[in-house]
Amino acid sequence: MIRYDDHAGEGDRERLLALMEAEPVALVSDAGTPLISDPGYRLVRTARERGIAVTSLPGPNAAIVGMTLSGLANDRFLFAGFLPNKARARESVLQELSGVPATLIFYETAPRLEASLQAIAATLPGREVAVARELTKKFEECRTGTPEDIIAHYAAHPPKGEIVLMIAPPSDDPVGEVDVDAMLLAELANSKASQAAAKVAKATGMDRKELYARALELK
Repeated sequence: MIRYDDHAGEGDRERLLALMEAEPVALVSDAGTPLISDPGYRLVRTARERGIAVTSLPGPNAAIVGMTLSGLANDRFLFAGFLPNKARARESVLQELSGVPATLIFYETAPRLEASLQAIAATLPGREVAVARELTKKFEECRTGTPEDIIAHYAAHPPKGEIVLMIAPPSDDPVGEVDVDAMLLAELANSKASQAAAKVAKATGMDRKELYARALELK
């Protein structure tokens, strides 16, 4: 047995990763589900980056299992059910939740996955996403990357089964001009310049008047 907790360092993680490349390794906890408010997510994230297969034993529901497999930050997460089916309502929900400092978790169906990923790309540009599907079954998988990357993958390999769709928290870095333009353009497709500026201001904390002026330029 090897202890892995908040006090574990880079060397401890590398030791475990070396073991994982040679034999099965089980991460267990005596205090609830591992990887929920647990430093083990860093181990999972690095293992996935190196191509090491990771699976999770069934938990209380698919959202928790998906969260443990994703490698996304797990100290805070918000489960928000299914995204709306209509495009405008879907984008409105994503905009509403864009500033929440937590990983967002949704349930999704295979036929609607691409539309939801397109909405995330337009409304929350730059965010990492994870798609976990067929959890606990033979063809279980969890893919992470940009929405565009995952759309391209599933265009060639159409998904099946029930899906847990997760979005990484907003970055602490300031929003760049390109990202702001993308957010404004996404809102301008269905809103007036003033409304678009108000929504982006709420999501980013930027000055509403400056965003309104930029929206008028883009429009």
